[in-house]
Amino acid sequence: MKSGFKSFLFAVAFLFSGAAFSAAQLGTDYSMLATPQPASTKKIEVMEFFFYECPHCYHLHNELMGWEKSMPSDVEMVFVPTIFRDSTEPLARAYYALEALGKSKQLEDPIYQAIHVKNMDLHDLNSISTFVASQGVDKAKFIAAYNSFTVNSEITRAKQMIRSYGINGTPTLIVDGRYVITGLQPAATLRALDEVIAMVRNERKAKSAKH
Repeated sequence: MKSGFKSFLFAVAFLFSGAAFSAAQLGTDYSMLATPQPASTKKIEVMEFFFYECPHCYHLHNELMGWEKSMPSDVEMVFVPTIFRDSTEPLARAYYALEALGKSKQLEDPIYQAIHVKNMDLHDLNSISTFVASQGVDKAKFIAAYNSFTVNSEITRAKQMIRSYGINGTPTLIVDGRYVITGLQPAATLRALDEVIAMVRNERKAKSAKH
């Protein structure tokens, strides 16, 4: 009995410490996903739905890239390119093709720079493959990956996820399959992200303490 009561107090303490630590406000800094989605049970999943041509994604990119390099060890990042219409699919395919080649991290900044700084037109396989080749990626291998069964499957999955998560704008961050962060300036986005992650971490500790 005493052991159970201690566990209860421990759980309550974690819940209150999480609330005290977090200044993130529901409805202002984050919202709740209407239908929670499965997320990693081992690490806290942070999923970014993005689009290379989105100026807001570009502005968040540098901040998020720096954050990712020093993110907590119990957090994992997942990136999902959005496809709201057929004309946006080539860049989503490019992301997955580069990921298959192990080049997505290397090329993400050059692609954002090409579109938003150099005003390059990267709307089809020809222009995209020419550009990635100029960045040192084997053009033939990129085209093969771009048209591969693996990338076709990833595109299908991305479209399903966009529907399941109810994504209608970018960038949108989903934490632990439940918490939605979108529509904030980059600095505010990262602040809310840190605070929501802390909430999830404390929720998990409290849940663990009950068992």
